Amino acid sequence: MLFGLDGVEIGLIIVFLTLFSSILSGFPVAFAIGGAGVISFGIIAALDSAGLLIHQAIDNSSQAYRDLVNTGVVESTISTFRYPDLPRYDMPVFERGWEMAMDRNVSFIVNRINERVIAGASIETLLAVLMFVMMGIVLERSKIADDLLQTMARVFGPLPGGLAVSIVVVGAFLAASTGIVGATVVTMGLLALPTMLRNNYSPELATGVIAASGTLGQIIPPSIVIVLLGTLAGDLYSTAQEARAQSMGCTDALTYLGEPAVVSVGTLFQAALLPGILLAGLYAAYAFGYAMLNPHKAPPVMGEGAIGEPVTRGEAFTWYLGVPLLLIVATIGFGQLNVVGSQSLTVSSFSDAGQTASLRTNVSEQCQAAMIDLHGQSAWDDAVAEQSAIDASGGVDSGHRLSEEEMSIAFQAKIDNAAPIGTGIAVLTVLLGITLAWGRAVSPMSSPLPLLIGAGGLALGLLVDIAFIGPQTSAGATVLMMLIPWALALYGCKHAAQRLATNDLIRVVFPPLVLIVAVLGSILGGITNPTPAAALGAAGAIMLAAFRKLKEEDKSTRVVLWSTFAVVLMILIGMNFDLRVQNESVSAESWIAFVLANAAYLYALFGLFFSCWVLFRAGVLSPAVRETAKVTSMVFTILVASQLLNLVVISFGGEHYIQQFLQSFDNEHKVFLVVMLVLFVLGFVLDFLEIIYIVVPIVGPVIYGGSFDPKWVTIMIAVNLQTSFLTPPFGFALFYLRGVAPASVTTGHIYRGVIPFVLIQVAGLALLWFAPGIVTIVPDLIPN
Repeated sequence: MLFGLDGVEIGLIIVFLTLFSSILSGFPVAFAIGGAGVISFGIIAALDSAGLLIHQAIDNSSQAYRDLVNTGVVESTISTFRYPDLPRYDMPVFERGWEMAMDRNVSFIVNRINERVIAGASIETLLAVLMFVMMGIVLERSKIADDLLQTMARVFGPLPGGLAVSIVVVGAFLAASTGIVGATVVTMGLLALPTMLRNNYSPELATGVIAASGTLGQIIPPSIVIVLLGTLAGDLYSTAQEARAQSMGCTDALTYLGEPAVVSVGTLFQAALLPGILLAGLYAAYAFGYAMLNPHKAPPVMGEGAIGEPVTRGEAFTWYLGVPLLLIVATIGFGQLNVVGSQSLTVSSFSDAGQTASLRTNVSEQCQAAMIDLHGQSAWDDAVAEQSAIDASGGVDSGHRLSEEEMSIAFQAKIDNAAPIGTGIAVLTVLLGITLAWGRAVSPMSSPLPLLIGAGGLALGLLVDIAFIGPQTSAGATVLMMLIPWALALYGCKHAAQRLATNDLIRVVFPPLVLIVAVLGSILGGITNPTPAAALGAAGAIMLAAFRKLKEEDKSTRVVLWSTFAVVLMILIGMNFDLRVQNESVSAESWIAFVLANAAYLYALFGLFFSCWVLFRAGVLSPAVRETAKVTSMVFTILVASQLLNLVVISFGGEHYIQQFLQSFDNEHKVFLVVMLVLFVLGFVLDFLEIIYIVVPIVGPVIYGGSFDPKWVTIMIAVNLQTSFLTPPFGFALFYLRGVAPASVTTGHIYRGVIPFVLIQVAGLALLWFAPGIVTIVPDLIPN
């Protein structure tokens, strides 16, 4: 044995030394990773052929091994770490020679590229990366971030530490729109650092809050880190839980867990929302507290002029918060009373399937014991009682086709139980009502008459819905009856929007906020998956940037505005009309709706192309497209190269060796803590892409194969990497900031300034460790 080490251990050392040397050599990271795989394989193959690498494997044919298995120990859990006294024998690290290993690696890399890059199930999710990157870069290049920063500084500046708080708020905005740490840190460093220093802010606080806020892109959705982790976590979790179930004597993970072993990117976005907001809140609280204790290091800064028309505190509370809150609470309350609700008359031609037991009870004794150990005796007894009741009633009804009489009864029940006010009209009324209230809030001195006309239109619309519109009223008839009320409401909302546009805070914050809410809302609400939402975000960012550019040039923005309305109209028509014109019989109103929806689609497409032309003419689109191509090509190239490096590690047994080492701890909390420490250290020298694609697939089968919630595991990894990228002396965010900081700001300033935020990150990790409900509460509340 070379140096007294196992051959596999030496192989792992060679791989990681080669990888780090390649990355530090200055070559592009994507090619350095692939090159490290090829070079390390060649070195290991040469040493193995020379007989210098010897692996000591457990002798499966020995009596001691058979006696251990006969005691009930699962063979997959037996390793040299757990049972060091078992007989062993020497073998080369490449069991059938390096030639066979290389042949297998070549075939595996082709298959993996096909599965994960070209035609696999995860490629659709990976496409979201491209469009989220495009969305962030367009928003950054169009100087929307600059507008946000200036406006927030005017809002929070008069408070102690107000500039630092505004940095956190804008950092959270940029994180939700870009999802890229480097872009956010550089943008904030260029825009905010000179302003803070000019206003006598401490260099430590200024650099610390900028670096910390920039890393929020790691965790706040739509984070690219979570998108990439999610594509791996789903496969790792399902595979690991299948293996866990079978090791427990169960047939599959569904039987053992009582629920499907599935985790999606959308669910991870839901899980990351609260931790991201929590960290941003802790950053802002620290900045405010620091300013209160050290007022000379974070003085208040008076803005240049007011944000909008002066408003009394009572008026602000009434119209900004009171009326909108009243509308929302009233709608929810009426929903509980069935005054507001669904008016759908769709009846399934099949009956619902009968309720099954909470757990499968027809399992082997070994699986039963494992399920009782996992779920508890009471849960098992409840499942047995449920199954007995089901069997006594004739078994589970798998559903049957309804007769005409049953269909008629079900249809009539739908009519009888329909709410007087439809959900769609109620939601639209609330949104327009909030617009009218805010229009009143920003300009209480203006005439209230147009807003009152709009409010009257909303009230009239509700009365028309209650009196004349029922569940059997067609969508076309509904539109005709609601034309006058909606016209009055839109008249008032037009005046409200004009007043809102005069308020700098709403004018600057509202458009990107609507874009972020539209993207995240469609994902978090389960309406669509991340890829279409990312496409919506990219298109919205382009149109928003074009709108800003046209405003700068003092040119008409009508095309962009009407294109936005066309998108809204297209969505509304699609939700309320049957557009399946390929059916045998199609009503006239469906054809009209189809034509209108297509016209709206074509105009929206024209508006998007027009926006692209505006940005191209202004010199914004071409650099944004080039930067998007660079980032996404780097992501996919690293994906391919990391697969090659992973296969090299697998080929000589390195992956299996690491997993056996982790499993030898016999305590999944210790295992996860070790993995977190390793990832934290690796975060000093590897970017998140390399960690996700190289390290996580190796340790994933262990950390995702236990009893931990996969959402919690994934978010803990993301927050841990965020902490690593912020920690001196090697944190990536610190290098990004050092590159754009002025000469007066030293590296020592940056290091000292960021330490309190690192402690906040560690405290946040500890909080998530002891209170995992912070991660799981949002996915539990929102249906998936």
